[in-house]
Amino acid sequence: MTVSIEGFNITETVYRGSSSTIYKGTRNHDNMPVVIKVLNIDYPSPEQIARFTLEYNICRNIASDGIVNVISLEKYKNTLAIIMEDVGGESLSSILKQKTLSICEFLRFALRVAEILSEIHMKNIIHKDINPSNIIWNQEENSIKIIDFGLSDMLSRENPSILNPNIFEGTLPYISPEQTGRMNRAIDYRTDYYSLGVTFYEIVTGQLPFQNGDTVEIIHSHIAKIPTSPHVLNKNIPEPISKIILKLMAKNPEDRYQSLSGLRYDLLQCVGVVEKKSDDWNFNIGEHDISDKFEISQKIYGREQEIKLLLNMFDVACRGSSQLMMVSGYSGIGKSVLVNEIYKPILQKRGYFISGKFDQLGRSIPYAPLIEAFQDLVKQILTESEDEIAVWKNSILDSIGSNGQVIIDVIPKIELVIGKQPPIPDLPPVQAQNRFNMVFQNFVRALAASNHPLVIFIDDLQWADSSTLKMIELFMTDTDMKHLFVIGAYRENEVDSTHPLFNTIDEIKKVGKEINTIYLKPLDTSSVSKLLCDTLKCDTESAESLANICINKTNGNPFFLNQFLKSLYENSLIEFDSIKGVWTWDINKIEQADITDNVVELMASKIQKLSDTTQHAL
Repeated sequence: MTVSIEGFNITETVYRGSSSTIYKGTRNHDNMPVVIKVLNIDYPSPEQIARFTLEYNICRNIASDGIVNVISLEKYKNTLAIIMEDVGGESLSSILKQKTLSICEFLRFALRVAEILSEIHMKNIIHKDINPSNIIWNQEENSIKIIDFGLSDMLSRENPSILNPNIFEGTLPYISPEQTGRMNRAIDYRTDYYSLGVTFYEIVTGQLPFQNGDTVEIIHSHIAKIPTSPHVLNKNIPEPISKIILKLMAKNPEDRYQSLSGLRYDLLQCVGVVEKKSDDWNFNIGEHDISDKFEISQKIYGREQEIKLLLNMFDVACRGSSQLMMVSGYSGIGKSVLVNEIYKPILQKRGYFISGKFDQLGRSIPYAPLIEAFQDLVKQILTESEDEIAVWKNSILDSIGSNGQVIIDVIPKIELVIGKQPPIPDLPPVQAQNRFNMVFQNFVRALAASNHPLVIFIDDLQWADSSTLKMIELFMTDTDMKHLFVIGAYRENEVDSTHPLFNTIDEIKKVGKEINTIYLKPLDTSSVSKLLCDTLKCDTESAESLANICINKTNGNPFFLNQFLKSLYENSLIEFDSIKGVWTWDINKIEQADITDNVVELMASKIQKLSDTTQHAL
């Protein structure tokens, strides 16, 4: 497409992607070299416009020598263009094809990139796509810039969704485990540390840590496989540098560097040894690494047995049966967090995880959570290759025959997979219901197979409608249903023995089906203490008295505990001592503080701290 933007002369196309195109040119009135990024969608959605505008605003607000200056945001036809300065130089990916960096060059480069990334994070911006193509190095001027904030967010933490492996934000070889959406972890600034570690790994070894296999295999490698140490692949790399890179690439964010100042300290130690041409590598990495950002540990505490049971049941289902597990507990006790621990083994088995939840106000809509879940699965299928979609089509049609319209009526998007289907004859209500039950069972049989087991998570079963409960019963009593794992969660304080859910469970048990139930209890003092140790980087003795207060205030409810700790931090009752480099708190002040032990009141008080406009909107 020919682009003509008033006031600029475009000279060449640099890059053309699925959503944007990069051009080089000059500004007419002063002949200044510019780079122009155009959103190359003829009629972009409001969301696409908002994302593109956000990218411009993020770059404009960082104000760092390590970021390309944005000049203006211009309208172009029905879309937008970002005008940026042209800083010259080449991408790191191009440079690495031409030369190998010496150890000293690498260390100096790494120090500067860490410094720039620190400036980005200080603005509460997560880049989410650090890789050699997004680092520009003008070697003549020794200028390094991080570019492309198209995926960036002005957030301190973001919760990713589990999606088909073909859908994720980021560049696959460099993406962090949590950014895949399959780690049961929120994304925070440490996702950029992982991607930076992969970039460093590639610089010093000349290869990526995980490069073989398809998308699923590479994602699984990021999540579960330990890469070969860089000093093993390149004998010229000192082992401490190798350890620094691997620490950046730790699977769990809590095990990575927690601050770029800690990383820079270790890199400077390495520079000192290399420049002195010394062999004295006698220092421990990470000793000066502690973050002043308050990040509550996302590890799961006190649930080891429950996780083991969950994974064992999934393994049984994968071997060729249908399994049902119930997870109960109070609101905020961690039911969904526990279930999400199944992400990793599902990926390993190339399975599918879909979920839906009941709405207290939407009980009149039959099958609502199941329809929600299977619509999500259809979206996942539609992202696959044409050949894979054809396999799905054949498998589904073989199973449901000429009754495809029955499924299309409740899951319209399935028509994009199986094509137009013949009309179905009208039947009396009872027969129509029996037909629907039979066809839907056959449909699920086609979706759950040995090469792609299916996990269905249905949340808030305390508000379940009778139709959905009956369908779950049919799934579990169907002797031909295999490779299916259904997980149901409910609030035990909102159901009693007369609830329809228990009638369904009794009916399933009558056919000899074993149903496992996990009752999640509040966290004990030991678990809370471990969480505090990991969050505040302190020892067990220091955390003990604070753990007792937390238990008294929150009764060990994980959601309330998180909110309570955030409240302590926001009220400066937990603070970071930048001189000593430690987290501090005064037990007496916390005990005397007027902080409610009621989670509803606590959340309400947090809302009241928002602006009047925001409160009104809520």
